[in-house]
Amino acid sequence: MNLRGARVRDDPEINFIPLIDVLLVILIFLMVTTTYQRFAELQITLPEADADPSKERPREVNVGIDAQGRYVIDKTVFTWTNAAALADELRRSAGQAKDPVIIISADASATHQSVVNVMEAARMAGLVHITFATQSSGGAKK
Repeated sequence: MNLRGARVRDDPEINFIPLIDVLLVILIFLMVTTTYQRFAELQITLPEADADPSKERPREVNVGIDAQGRYVIDKTVFTWTNAAALADELRRSAGQAKDPVIIISADASATHQSVVNVMEAARMAGLVHITFATQSSGGAKK
């Protein structure tokens, strides 16, 4: 005989919300009370060196292009005939330098084709490092 009836027992639940609240308070407390120290305890005397720092920079070949499409390679005026002649001139200006950098300083009004001519000549000469000179609104070159 069943006197209690057919009651369904609920499984007990654990409420995690108060646990999370307490952990967040502990976390905030630890973050506020923690002191961050650098290695102030270490007193290090570094060794000294008398050598000059290495200032090895790659050779720079400056190519200027004005608004009329005239070229200046390292302060020497170059008259455009074809890309092969320009490539020879770039090779001559680079000399025996290892991985020289071609710096193209083109006028804002220069034609796109003039810049592409220099890039094509650099490719033909095997010079792969090309950069463009710009200036900020203050007039300083970068």
